[in-house]
Amino acid sequence: MKPGQLYIVSAPSGAGKTSLLNALCQQLKHLTISVSHTTRAPRPGEVDGEHYHFVSVETFQREIEQGLFLEYAQVFDNYYGTSRTAVDSLLTAHKDVILEIDWQGARQVRESAKSVISIFILPPSQASLEERLRNRKQDSEDIIQRRMRDARNEISHYAEYDYVIINDNFDDALADLIAIFRSERLRLKRQQLHHADLLAELVK
Repeated sequence: MKPGQLYIVSAPSGAGKTSLLNALCQQLKHLTISVSHTTRAPRPGEVDGEHYHFVSVETFQREIEQGLFLEYAQVFDNYYGTSRTAVDSLLTAHKDVILEIDWQGARQVRESAKSVISIFILPPSQASLEERLRNRKQDSEDIIQRRMRDARNEISHYAEYDYVIINDNFDDALADLIAIFRSERLRLKRQQLHHADLLAELVK
């Protein structure tokens, strides 16, 4: 059993997942979000190695063949993947690691990881989701409609997850996320792992 715990957090585009996870990691310092590899071009303000590891299609496909990804998927005509070695290193260093991935990647991780906890974040309604996408003012009408179609497909897989959070109110959704991560860290096996010396002393 590694000292850290592996988590999956999925959500349709526009559900507020990234903002929630950033706020979560500011509150719980033992958490880290795995930096994925992708073949898409960087967006304005994105930094290589911080937001994503930006690689070519050829490099990504070569690493698939070498079995270097814990999971990978093709989303919006681009590849996304999670480095197996990077995740194992973080878990060994007592970090709880969050994989911010879609349902396809989540299925792959469940098949290969010994212990993983999964969380799905839902919008309060389709109308709210579409409004959030439009308020970004980043995408054309065609892309917005495509994202809505993909969102409906993504949402249809919510029942495959351990926890479901509805992001109607940001503060409430964040409190729900914090409750999950704190309670999971208090499980018996994890307490025995993290506080072995204390527990041994207390039962002398």
